[in-house]
Amino acid sequence: MRLLIATDAWHPQVNGVVRSLEHMAAEAPRFGAEVVFLTPERFRSVPMPSYPEIRLSLVGPGGMARALDEAGPSHVHIATEGPVGLAMRLACGQRGQAFTTSYHTRFPEYVAARTRIPEAWSYRALRRFHQGGKAMMVSTPSLERELAGWGFRNIMRWTRGVDTSLFRPRNERVLDAASPVFLYVGRVAVEKNLEAFLSLDLPGTKVVVGDGPARGWLEGKYPEARFLGTLVGEELARVYASSDVFVFPSLTDTFGIVLIEALASGLPVAAFPVTGPADVIGASGCGVLSEDLREAALAALAIPKDRCRAYGETFTWRESARQFFSNIEKAHAER
Repeated sequence: MRLLIATDAWHPQVNGVVRSLEHMAAEAPRFGAEVVFLTPERFRSVPMPSYPEIRLSLVGPGGMARALDEAGPSHVHIATEGPVGLAMRLACGQRGQAFTTSYHTRFPEYVAARTRIPEAWSYRALRRFHQGGKAMMVSTPSLERELAGWGFRNIMRWTRGVDTSLFRPRNERVLDAASPVFLYVGRVAVEKNLEAFLSLDLPGTKVVVGDGPARGWLEGKYPEARFLGTLVGEELARVYASSDVFVFPSLTDTFGIVLIEALASGLPVAAFPVTGPADVIGASGCGVLSEDLREAALAALAIPKDRCRAYGETFTWRESARQFFSNIEKAHAER
């Protein structure tokens, strides 16, 4: 298999989509596959208004057709619904090239949070985008049920993994902060519902890792919280291991790789009982899901760290990659 992955999500973005795709490429040789990426780096692009770290590519189906010819893939996977993904979908349609897709982001909810566009309109557009492919991959059972309710078909499951050698419990605490430390990691944007966390009356310290368009005004509104900006690798892993509870206030994430990074680091999770946390935490006993996020955060303090670590170790990138490449082969063979 020579797989071409078309994606709008790429460096310098730091998010679950980019990490997932990078790990799929790293694991590809184990499954007899070679991965080639087609990203915004290939084309002229402009920064997205209000979110400049996201680049919007200036590319049409003609330029994408040339990229297809150069790559010579046996299979095509469209990872995102942005300009690169849309141009690739149009090019595949014109050439009769089969493809698969994946659903990573709740764009209808994000768009509705920023505009007056109804969610139903966005879901209709996304359904047209994805249903031209052989299959659409989603990360959790509850997301599969939700999208099926919106009329999506040919859905296949693709879970996520974590680097358990990097994200692990550690003895040293690098944060000079009053305990307990309640941690959030992710984009700092309106759709992440961060105020539901930052407004809580909690003991100790609230720490936010990440950046985004809402950071400035949130820092001003919640000066008692610690905003550390974007961290990666060892720096990020040490902050996880220096915290006590991972608080995940999002109501719209489709999975939340940060959840399993936290678990692998020995952190219990406090979250709302919604898609993502409900699927990842399940009946593991490694988190507290409640409509009262403060109650969940305080109750999570009593959860043993070794239980969280053991559960986090069950999520591997190798199993994630096995599902991913198996889905592609099965979709092309059966449909």
